[in-house]
Amino acid sequence: MSTKAAVPSLSGYEYRRVIRIALGSCLGFTISKLMGWPYGVFFAVYPILLLGMAPVFNLKIALEFCLSVLINVVEIWLLKTFFTPFPLLMTLAVFAVFCLHFRNMAKGNNIMMWTSGVVTLAVMLHFGSYPTTSLTDMTVSTLLATVISVAGGAVLFWLLPDNEAPAMPARPPLSVAQINHRMLMGATLATLSFVVFQVFNLRDSLSAQVATILVLFPMTYSASLMNAWNRVRGVAMGCTLALISQLLMYNLISHLVLVVMAMFMTLLLAARIHMLERIGSGVGFGALTTIGILYGQYLQPNADFLYSSFYRLASVVVALIILMMTAYFLDSALNKISWAKDVA
Repeated sequence: MSTKAAVPSLSGYEYRRVIRIALGSCLGFTISKLMGWPYGVFFAVYPILLLGMAPVFNLKIALEFCLSVLINVVEIWLLKTFFTPFPLLMTLAVFAVFCLHFRNMAKGNNIMMWTSGVVTLAVMLHFGSYPTTSLTDMTVSTLLATVISVAGGAVLFWLLPDNEAPAMPARPPLSVAQINHRMLMGATLATLSFVVFQVFNLRDSLSAQVATILVLFPMTYSASLMNAWNRVRGVAMGCTLALISQLLMYNLISHLVLVVMAMFMTLLLAARIHMLERIGSGVGFGALTTIGILYGQYLQPNADFLYSSFYRLASVVVALIILMMTAYFLDSALNKISWAKDVA
């Protein structure tokens, strides 16, 4: 009698998602490089968020994704215009904005809009808080990346259509106290992340700041702890794949066609792992976003991934350890408050 374990495999639907994720990110990356646009990270990562987080693509998803970025642009403009000279007020305003996002996420309202909005908000706050940053350039790049991601997603779904509708997971109903708990957990930790990265001037730690946001999506301590472990492994995998692709290219890194081919192959591997895990934010998704950040933000003809990769991994590990320690104490404190207990 055979005791050989079954080898996990992908369905036709999942294979198409793998190809769409890799092609979508490469398309955005290639266009940004050909046009010489700044903030290439938006063009590489946005398609991953759109095609990797949502199991389907339809008009509702596309509108939510576009609307989330428009909301973020307004939020950043208001924060920069009225609160930049006042650090304390800025912190309170950022907390209020994060509360809005995480509360709607906890209630299950337009998940794509508020979830992608949290990531974009954190990244724009990260870049926009420095005086050398042009808010206009960042806003235009964000909008262009959104349009290209949605248009690219629509074309890819037209070329590689799904013949079957995926099963959508049911969301368990939450009590008012549980919604309050998740909102305060997510908003408090996201605000603390923003403050720490500003105080210590960690401008080159985009991966670490994004990681501290993505692991908060379950908005519970136990699930965030598991996400943090998966995120560390995903970042390590993404950095490894990026370094291997660079070693294979060696001194050909200035050739855009070869860079895109290498990026496509690494994204295919990471996307396949993401599909095999069949969870929202696992090792594969962490590798995908890491590859998008490394290629989109740090790869230049006269630079490489070596320092960036090791720094990304080290900063992510340190940031997530501190975040999870803080989350443990915050979770314990909130569970002592009757209107914010995480119990059914």
